[in-house]
Amino acid sequence: MTAKPTPPPESMKTWSGRFNEPVSELVKRYTASVFFDCRMAAQDIQGSLAHARMLTRQKILSESDLAAIEHGMAQIADEIERGEFQWNLDDEDVHLNIEKRLTALVGDAGKRLHTGRSRNDQVATDIRLWLREAIDHILELIIVFQHSLLDMAEVHADLPMPGFTHLQVAQPVTFGHHLLAYYEMTRRDFERFTDCRRRMNYLPLGAAALAGTTYPIDRESVAAELGFDEICRNSLDAVSDRDFAIEFCAASALLMTHLSRLSEEIILWMSPRVGFIDLADRFCTGSSIMPQKKNPDVPELVRGKTGRINGHLIALLTLMKGQSLAYNKDNQEDKEPLFDTADTVTDTLRIYADMIGGIRVKPNNMRAALAQGHATATDLADYLVKKGLPFRDAHEAVALAVRAAEIRGLDLSRLNLDELRMALTQVPGAAERLAKDALTAISIEGSLCARTHPGGTAPDTVRAAIARARNELGEQKGT
Repeated sequence: MTAKPTPPPESMKTWSGRFNEPVSELVKRYTASVFFDCRMAAQDIQGSLAHARMLTRQKILSESDLAAIEHGMAQIADEIERGEFQWNLDDEDVHLNIEKRLTALVGDAGKRLHTGRSRNDQVATDIRLWLREAIDHILELIIVFQHSLLDMAEVHADLPMPGFTHLQVAQPVTFGHHLLAYYEMTRRDFERFTDCRRRMNYLPLGAAALAGTTYPIDRESVAAELGFDEICRNSLDAVSDRDFAIEFCAASALLMTHLSRLSEEIILWMSPRVGFIDLADRFCTGSSIMPQKKNPDVPELVRGKTGRINGHLIALLTLMKGQSLAYNKDNQEDKEPLFDTADTVTDTLRIYADMIGGIRVKPNNMRAALAQGHATATDLADYLVKKGLPFRDAHEAVALAVRAAEIRGLDLSRLNLDELRMALTQVPGAAERLAKDALTAISIEGSLCARTHPGGTAPDTVRAAIARARNELGEQKGT
């Protein structure tokens, strides 16, 4: 006679009678995700309710079962909100914890909720719901940050400062123009997050474990209720890929890279050796030993946290690269990097918008720096070209003029007309092309005002760019 299998212990009820011994405590702790995926509880409840309503419409669940499930889920949501819900390691994850509590509250109706679905499509749905909310919040914060940039840029649309290449003084720009470069970067960041959200907004629920379900479900109605644009078109893909999470982390890494670049500049500008700005005290700390110190901790941490976000991107890429279809337990490792990425980006944007408004600009230092690097040398070369000198000859003539200015310990723009002509005599045809208007051309204001083309640094052009940006953000100035 065949022996009857031993009933499983109470702690193994989820897995029915398949196993003969319980999971070890070490494995239980190693494999559990409840203490980090519990932050998706609201989304899990939201998805479960939509699933239950669909099952009821399809006559798979009774109306009384649905009423019990809705009542139980409302109580669970209230318990979670009040911090009274007991998360249990034995139940492994957010899904089983909520389902077990629901069953305890409403009985068999709670057991029927999982009809026609798997934790595979359930978690894929939850994480998309959660990430969609996170992206929406990040998009709002990008706009707030951009407003701060535009406000600062408008105040300083006329303020000249050195533009740099290779960290060497190159040409004059305005501080407003410089800040607008970061507006353009974050505008593209905004587009990337928007695109990521659109590609992510497909409903996995209904794919079940991997092959769909035999129940007559209505996936489209669930998608509509949960705000998804469409359903995932292939059940294997729906439960197994996390490319949307990778794409989010990639967009986050780029955004953080842009903020890290701005942080590097703030740190340099704040250094007494440069002295272009001062940062509000609330974003800085002192030294435990040197009483004079004022350290730009916030922008330094933004630089540091950017490396962390880059690491999360690589972690998720590596996570997916070796997985065969369909779902694998590896995908449990997607959440902590994803959650931390969203949290870090959110916190960084929130603090950065405030920090931009806490910058105090030092105009005199910016102007003084322009007198140290022959910033208008290109303007003199352009002047000579407009007067008919070939560019290569003009380039050589101005290089000689710069050398002559350095010998005298002056910036090129400080030479008078006679001194300029004398410096250009070694290049035939250069000196005689100089007229008094050359001095205007190589002045800081002359250099700035000459660049009136779209995208240029002329103050009026900068103000026009700010107005266009405000229109893009839906904020017409003065409204």
